[in-house]
Amino acid sequence: MRLRTLTCLALLAFWTSGLNAQEPALVRVHTNMGSFLIELDTARAPLTTKNFLEYVRSGHYTGTIFHRVISNFVAQGGGYDEKLVEKPVGVAVPNESGNGLSNSRGTVGLARTGDPHSGTAQFYVNLTDNASLDPQPSRWGYAVFGRIIEGMGTIDSIGAVATGEQGEFASDVPLKAIVIEKMEEL
Repeated sequence: MRLRTLTCLALLAFWTSGLNAQEPALVRVHTNMGSFLIELDTARAPLTTKNFLEYVRSGHYTGTIFHRVISNFVAQGGGYDEKLVEKPVGVAVPNESGNGLSNSRGTVGLARTGDPHSGTAQFYVNLTDNASLDPQPSRWGYAVFGRIIEGMGTIDSIGAVATGEQGEFASDVPLKAIVIEKMEEL
């Protein structure tokens, strides 16, 4: 009886061990300038990655653009279509910027307004190290939730496009649209 109980407990521990393990998720982003692969950090940014994956799975990002590109800073997208019309979004997620991940070159973060807990669908890729976006003792930062593990050349090409004024934006909009054709979870 005791052996049977121990065997059952061991099997239960084995079956449930995978439930708590946070495996990184992968998302391939296809753009009209090439593709890149994001590895999401589900352990350190669980709410943000869950939110991002919900948008990926729903097809939200298909047809959106990188609407803000600042050389040697960030490339931001996921919120507007080619006509610069903002797509509807869901509820904002709590800011996870205190997760120990830094806004270094090639990392992916959740864009937000001045309200620290306003991030929804828009994301950005750091084109350089941006420690100024990390949290400080006196203020919230911008939550990093992934990193580019393949296709950094595509990101660098996006970061080097000509930008200017378009629509409601006074600057930083690529003059030739950089379209996210689709995103797929791998």
